Amino acid sequence: MVTEDLKKQTSDFNEVNKAIRVYVQKIDKKTHFNIKSEKITYTTFFENKMLIIHAIRQGLPYDLFTKIKELTPFTEDDWADYLNLSKKTLQRHSNETDYYFKPIHTEKIIELAEVTNYGKEVFDSKEQFYLWLNTPSFAMGDLKPAELLKDSYGKEMVMAELNRIEHGIFV
Repeated sequence: MVTEDLKKQTSDFNEVNKAIRVYVQKIDKKTHFNIKSEKITYTTFFENKMLIIHAIRQGLPYDLFTKIKELTPFTEDDWADYLNLSKKTLQRHSNETDYYFKPIHTEKIIELAEVTNYGKEVFDSKEQFYLWLNTPSFAMGDLKPAELLKDSYGKEMVMAELNRIEHGIFV
């Protein structure tokens, strides 16, 4: 069972890495940003803030969102809530070919992907991270970290708390 989960996670990462490279190549062609897209991975994507800015302005294609969604612990309802869209709207976009999210939604998707990427690194699994996200935290005013992800300031608080956990600093 564990091997099957690991194979699926590896497969999901390979697919999202490939999709990120294709997406970055498109950004590079439009902006002449001169990125070595063959070296870009899902994880290194978050390290290049200028690339993220260009990605937000271009919008995120729905097919890449689908691959990112598979790597996150969030449900369809969670995504609809975070993006401030109805679940029905998200489903409608899935049927549109070549749909690109608006910059405001792209930014939120990237923020949540970044938090998830870091959270899984800190907690070693999507399940442990999701449990932490949905458990009230004294350090965050007894709110669940997932509740704070609805806005950028909350996301920064969650990232800071993950950083403290990673370094063994408990408040």
